[in-house]
Amino acid sequence: MNPCLVRGGCAGDILGRMAHKNNFCSAGAFVLGMHDALVSLTGLIVGLAVAMADRHAIILTSIIASITASLSMAASNYLAQRTNNNSHAIRDAIYTGGAYMATCVLLILPFAIFQNRTVEIVAMFGVAGIEIFTFNWFLGRTRKRPYIRKFLEMLGLCIGVSIVAFFIGLGAHVCLGIDI
Repeated sequence: MNPCLVRGGCAGDILGRMAHKNNFCSAGAFVLGMHDALVSLTGLIVGLAVAMADRHAIILTSIIASITASLSMAASNYLAQRTNNNSHAIRDAIYTGGAYMATCVLLILPFAIFQNRTVEIVAMFGVAGIEIFTFNWFLGRTRKRPYIRKFLEMLGLCIGVSIVAFFIGLGAHVCLGIDI
């Protein structure tokens, strides 16, 4: 029996079979990439959105930050897993970097679609909320554990960092006179 699966197994359950097939013991690697992207990129985008008027500059900065951070996260997780003698270090690094990049694409997308700053930010947070909920629902379902508390914890961290970034961006805009 795969230790990742819930006590009693998930026979007949599509999500359970997916978790077993993909050995979802690497959920931690996925969470690392996804959550770091959610927290850091929403914070970066909100800070930039307050300090910058040009949405193309926000998109470009976000893309550059996303690529470099996803590579950095994948490399860091690989090194951490190798330090722990994890034989799946490469797989976990790919999960981390891939989850980071996929999350970033979803968070940047509203800025490429819409042309109203408020709509862009609200849509970005909507995407973040849906992604956080979906992941926690999937993990809770495959492991037969409650997921609402984990969803609220991840959402709260994402919002908290974004609020701090908002004030950093506002401070840069007002105190430093940065207006691009």
